This record gives sequence, C-alpha cells and structure tokens, in this order.
Amino acid sequence: MFLFESIPWYSALMWFAVLGGLILLNEIARLSKWLSLALFLVLPAVLTVTVWPKTAAPGSSVGTWFHWAKVYSALAGCLGFLALRHIKGAAQNKYLLLFPPLILSLNILEAVIRDFQVSGFNGMVDGMLLVGGPWNIMNGIAGILNIITISGWMGIYIDEKSKQRDMLWPDMKWFWIIAYDLWNFAYVYNCVPDHSFYAGAALLISCTIPAFFIKKDAWLQHRAQTLGFWMMFVMTFPTFVDTSMFAVKSSHNVAALYVVSGLSLASNMAVAVYHFYRIFKHKKNPLAEEVYSEKAA
Repeated sequence: MFLFESIPWYSALMWFAVLGGLILLNEIARLSKWLSLALFLVLPAVLTVTVWPKTAAPGSSVGTWFHWAKVYSALAGCLGFLALRHIKGAAQNKYLLLFPPLILSLNILEAVIRDFQVSGFNGMVDGMLLVGGPWNIMNGIAGILNIITISGWMGIYIDEKSKQRDMLWPDMKWFWIIAYDLWNFAYVYNCVPDHSFYAGAALLISCTIPAFFIKKDAWLQHRAQTLGFWMMFVMTFPTFVDTSMFAVKSSHNVAALYVVSGLSLASNMAVAVYHFYRIFKHKKNPLAEEVYSEKAA
C-alpha cells in the first residue's frame, strides 16, 4: 500500500477499537474531576516509578527524550485544564488563561524540533527505521505556521452551565483543527513512522470527532486527554505498535512522505493566508481578540 505495508483485517478492527476506546476514555474523564485526577495524576505517578523505567528505557522505540517529554506535557495539559475548569476564579485570571495556548504551542514546538532533527537521519534510530529528508523541513515549517495561527487566547472560558464544566475555545475553528491534524499526522509519519497507523490517524480522529459531534469548541481539552491516554498506553505497552500482531508498519515510501508533508504544508499555508487576511481586514489582535468571532464577521 502507499502509506503502509499490508493492513490485515484484525489490525483494521483494532484501529477502530483504539479509536472508540480513546473517545470512551475521554468521556469518562469528563464525568468527574476526581476521576480525572485519578487518571491523569495518580495513575501516571505510579507508572513513572514502577513501569516506564523498564518499558520506556533507552533503546526502545519510546525511550527517546521526545516520548518522555510528550507524555508529561500532555498530562500537564490535562491537569492544567482541569484546574482551570474546577478551581474557583481560575478561569477569570487572564494570566492563567495563557496556559492552554502556551502548552499547545509547546507541544507543537516539541514536534517541530524533532522533525528538523530527523531530517538528518537515515537508518535505524531507537529501534525504528527513520528516513529523513526535505519532507521533515516542509512539515516543520507547517508546524511553525500552525503555532502562528493560534488565536483568541483570551476568549477561552469554562462552560459553567454544564456538569462537565468543559474548557471552551470558540476561536479554534474547524479549518485550523483539520490543518493541525494533517500536520500532526505528517509529523508522526515522518518521525515515528511505525506508530503512525494508530498514533497518527486513530489518535487524531479520536479528539476531532468529539470536537465536531459531542462537545463543540472543546477540541483542546479532548486533544490533551486523548493524547494523555495514548501516551500512557504506548509507554506502558510499546510492543503493541512495534511487534504485536496488530502492529502496522509504515511503507517508508519517499513519495508518501512528500505527499503527507506537502498536504500539511499546503493546508497550514492556506490557514495562515486566511488568518492574516482576517486580522488585517478587521484590525484584530490575535492574542487578545477572537479573529473569527461574530463581531469580526
């Protein structure tokens, strides 16, 4: 196949199981702050001491600085968003409202740095075949554009009318989310290629579906929680995506690498053009105002 080696029927079914499992876990975490604390604080604390030093040791496919940084930055996002949602007065503090876009930007920047780093690799790295090249640079630029087009930082608020008290970000529109998904899939396909069948497509769709169909405007909350669950799972069971019967390997096709990074760069360039068109046309401050609000329309 173009993107991947053969995908047996049981791997295809497992893909849907991973997708459904992440969506379900995200909904469970939304039910209660105590459940969230157990899942995103107590559980990873136990795993950090008892499991991950063995399963995510140097030399394994998840034993890199990036995977360790990724799991903790994702969990920091989950806990930070939980604090904004449930600590009285937190969501009214303009400085605390800077946390969601900052943690999102940091998360993207980590991947951009890794993409640039992998561009010089060609061979086995930490037990995985990496094929570096211009596509990494293309996607790194796309990631930078994705950070630049984050807007409406001060428009984040808590839905106090719902039991879940979700963190909502109205300025995070569908086209930015799609551009992010294309960029992030390209990143995983470039830098963690043999994990991209699950950690690329299934993981990204698991937060996009809730953002479009379950709780609108809560994409970042969905993204942090599904990413946190996935990273904890893969750090604990790295063989699932590496050597198990369900593992699906990348094709390592140079044409495929160019295509996914090209789509990522093109979509983020398009979003950037529209983003700055809106800013200049309506004289908006993208950090303090909602670029895509009704007032700007």
